[in-house]
Amino acid sequence: MFYMHMNAIIAMLGMVAVLMLTRKWADNKRILMIIFSLCFLLLYSQKLLVFYGAFTVINYIGFVYLCRTTVWRKATFIFAIAANVIGVFLGVRLFVMGIFHNSLFDAVIYLGLIYNVLKVIDAYYFAYFFGKEGQVPAIDYANYLLFVPTFTSGPILKFRDFMADSKKPYTVDAALFEDSVKRIIMGLFKKIVVVTWMTSVFDQVLKQDLHTHQSLFLLIWFYALIYFDFSGYSDMAIGFGRLMGYTMPENFKRPLFSPSMTQFWRNWHATLGDFFRDHIFMFFSRTAPSRWVASSLSVLIMVLIGLWHGFTWLYFFYGLYHGIILAIENIFKITTVNKKKVSKTYFYFRCFVTQALVTFSVIIYSSNYETVLRIYKGLLHFTG
Repeated sequence: MFYMHMNAIIAMLGMVAVLMLTRKWADNKRILMIIFSLCFLLLYSQKLLVFYGAFTVINYIGFVYLCRTTVWRKATFIFAIAANVIGVFLGVRLFVMGIFHNSLFDAVIYLGLIYNVLKVIDAYYFAYFFGKEGQVPAIDYANYLLFVPTFTSGPILKFRDFMADSKKPYTVDAALFEDSVKRIIMGLFKKIVVVTWMTSVFDQVLKQDLHTHQSLFLLIWFYALIYFDFSGYSDMAIGFGRLMGYTMPENFKRPLFSPSMTQFWRNWHATLGDFFRDHIFMFFSRTAPSRWVASSLSVLIMVLIGLWHGFTWLYFFYGLYHGIILAIENIFKITTVNKKKVSKTYFYFRCFVTQALVTFSVIIYSSNYETVLRIYKGLLHFTG
């Protein structure tokens, strides 16, 4: 993660300063951002720069071809996405699991690749549905993929929104500057101070013989830890992205006050949930789906989100668990709760139930079978 390296943070702050000093140049952020991104990757890893240079060029050629072609459009669209998902996404997961090895690749090659494949897919969707009108200059496409603030973490930027921002001049006023700096400081505090301390406490409790109360504590504690970790990275990405002149969507929208699992996934890592909902529903159901179709797609989407986090059985069952809950909410029409039309007691009871369901499963993010099993077994180990 770039945000854990002080040199990277200083480099991004320097880029912000350059953009502010050249604000009278109409195309400053378009041209200076690509130079900055390429130099940033070069200094971080020459191999990373070469890989992403080839990755960007190949996908831009595919993007332009899909925009212009009038034959085999759907086949080209499916092939382009499949090539990225199977060739890149699956390759990353197999490499991380130790199944795939090649002397040309190492861990640095896969830095940020999971997020960037989603960007590539969104661009192909744009090309498929808009055709020639969707074609954009190579420099803007490259800026979208190589945008440093969101290179290794969320929020996931939408292609059309980024392209719209690319056409706008660089404007950062005092209020936006102040708010963005505060977000960066808050993100650093969450990640460096809060998460470090909470991880230490979690590890200390985990060393003990686990009983019901300790397992419950670890489930709740780890949920809070993951929230501060993920939201901390998002805060820094949002802060730096806005200082560089681009609109950054919120990634965490008060998820603790979600009265249903459906609402939770619109508030927790919101851009990831939006991405899968938009692209899966768009591909499988161009019209408003029935409750049963929506329920089935909810299960599919959550399984894919689970596997996106990790190509393991733990994440598969994590996605399946959430998908089944979403399907039940769809079938029984309890996906939302209008706070203004129900009592506070009922609303907060629904929030409590949702958080309990999430808390029970979020330990999966530890990605450790032994840890997960120990904590779940500890729930059944009552003390006298």
